Amino acid sequence: QAQLVESGGGSVQSGGSLKLSCVVSGFGNNVCMGWFRQAPGKEREGVASIGRNGLTEYADTVKGRFTISRDNLKNSLYLRMNSLKPDDSATYYCAARNSRFSDNCPAAAVSYTSWGQGTQVTVSS
Repeated sequence: QAQLVESGGGSVQSGGSLKLSCVVSGFGNNVCMGWFRQAPGKEREGVASIGRNGLTEYADTVKGRFTISRDNLKNSLYLRMNSLKPDDSATYYCAARNSRFSDNCPAAAVSYTSWGQGTQVTVSS
């Protein structure tokens, strides 16, 4: 049974940094993993994804500030967030789906089959 557990959220001031982690179990290495976020009153949006071979994609709003990475030996997914802004405040979720035949990950949240419980990120101005 797949399980994803996030950690690393918290409160920082604008311009600060945080690193989120997600331990993924129940999947092999042929898996797409991604980070999504949802602010109160807003829809869940994709932040970044990383394919089975390391191909990454980023939302325009975080390009150049966030870095997604994975460690297959540790079954872990990471999101390094620099130059944080108040608009980055949200609950952040990691997500995963099997991807045996493609190096690309889907952008839509509905395409992911397993989700973590979420971790809160708050950025104050």
